[in-house]
Amino acid sequence: MYANAGGVTVSYFEWVKNLSHIRFGRMQRRAEEARHQLLMTELERLSADEGLGWTLSPGFKDSYLRGAGELELVRSGLDDTMRAAYQAMREVWHGRDDVHDLRVAAYIVSIGRVAATYVSKRL
Repeated sequence: MYANAGGVTVSYFEWVKNLSHIRFGRMQRRAEEARHQLLMTELERLSADEGLGWTLSPGFKDSYLRGAGELELVRSGLDDTMRAAYQAMREVWHGRDDVHDLRVAAYIVSIGRVAATYVSKRL
């Protein structure tokens, strides 16, 4: 169940992206690039001003300024989602005496989340 959830999660990311007609990260990308450029400029200025004699390694500046691509953003979102899901299952698994495996813990967490959604919609 847990492994299959990874594929479902990535499908959800794709669905959201298609609904909004915006690539992942597009809205914040320019702001991040400007912030990264500011950092690189300041590092280079400090190096030159203080005579420290160090420089950024070849390719680092370009790679850093380019930022994350769509694949990296999806992997990051998937990693975060799967870690949180596992942690929720683990807490139930180790926190209840009547739960003997992760499969049952996964059912308890998922049913609890569905129930919480229904309750929140009634308010």
